[in-house]
Amino acid sequence: MGSIVEPCARRRTHTGYLTYISSCEYECGKLVSMSTFDHTTLIQNINENLAPLRKAQPEAMQGFSQLAKASMAEGAVSAKNKELIALAIGITQHCSGCIGFHVKALHRLQCTRAELEEMLTVCVYMGGGPALMYAAEAIKAWDDMAPK
Repeated sequence: MGSIVEPCARRRTHTGYLTYISSCEYECGKLVSMSTFDHTTLIQNINENLAPLRKAQPEAMQGFSQLAKASMAEGAVSAKNKELIALAIGITQHCSGCIGFHVKALHRLQCTRAELEEMLTVCVYMGGGPALMYAAEAIKAWDDMAPK
């Protein structure tokens, strides 16, 4: 008996972007994999794609950077908890780029997988099934972006 998950011979993917079920896979009845991003590549692409905007609109982009830095600074709420909140918002707003950037920051802040998973349950509670799909994406990003 063959595998339930078999690649479609004509499948095309683009590194750093969502893998989707192509018309070939639909017609062939073969599911390749869960939809996920390569978050490391995705955040690199986002940074590269924003470079012209940073150059064209330096004051606005510096303002956003200053807002982010001030908002995420250690305070009455820890920087790690602020990153968990930011990731929760990214998940419930269906923002894959946000997932990549905030998972990377959470690793830097030594967040534990248990803390991540507990936050994910709140996302699913508040965001339902769509948040569950992005929670799966966040777990994959967590595993893929873990320090080696």
